[in-house]
Amino acid sequence: MTGSRFLYGAQVRANGIRQHYLRYGGQGAPLVLVPGITSPAVTWGFVAERLAATHDVHVLDVRGRGLSETGPDLGYDLDSYADDVRGLIDALGLDGCVVLGHSMGARIAIRLARRGAAAIASLVLVDPPVSGPGRRAYPAKLDWYVDSIRAARRGMDADAMRRFCPTWTEEQLRLRAEWLHTCDELATRVTFEKFHTEDIHQDLPHLTPPVLLMIATRGGVILPEDEAEIRTLLPTVRLAHVPDAGHMIPWDNLDGFCTAVEGFLAAP
Repeated sequence: MTGSRFLYGAQVRANGIRQHYLRYGGQGAPLVLVPGITSPAVTWGFVAERLAATHDVHVLDVRGRGLSETGPDLGYDLDSYADDVRGLIDALGLDGCVVLGHSMGARIAIRLARRGAAAIASLVLVDPPVSGPGRRAYPAKLDWYVDSIRAARRGMDADAMRRFCPTWTEEQLRLRAEWLHTCDELATRVTFEKFHTEDIHQDLPHLTPPVLLMIATRGGVILPEDEAEIRTLLPTVRLAHVPDAGHMIPWDNLDGFCTAVEGFLAAP
């Protein structure tokens, strides 16, 4: 489309699997965007367009989603996901990159940095689920994901998707309806379960890159007591509260999302 910063989509074999990504911009420091549990890379295109004004953006199709490899033989745990992102960074030579993860993607980014921060300049963690062993459950319900994926597999339009995402725009609904069928149900189920069995809090004290934690003001994923605990575990963390936004922050307040990211990345 006219004026788009989209460059191309490509495949790379990294960490032993086929990984698909979309590239936007091509100028500036590299930024790897890791989406959430049922968000193929293409659905983050409108965000990548904005971020590509200053960064060389690579949006990943996480294994089990979009055009990346999927199947019951793959692992859908944090270590496997984190190793995928590390493999992509290494394969593409993205030294000094920003890693921006949303929801599941933010949990992946935390584990990635814990397992080795080399080549990571900074982390942007967008509303990560703080559930885990012995902790408050993630507020979303598995049935919401499974029912929408099954409907998308049968074929659905924007109107049918509106039942699941009532506040989204027509364009956002149409894109999700088109691509949601590429999110593997098994990958989604396993990942959702591991939101409650894998602990990211143990990783936080070991993070060495600068970290921005972006928090939605609606949705209840991160509560004030969660913020306080995270500050204790990672005293250097910067916080940004995006107003008028639920968990899918850029969908509700793209300007607020981009202002928070740009302010953090522009800071000394």
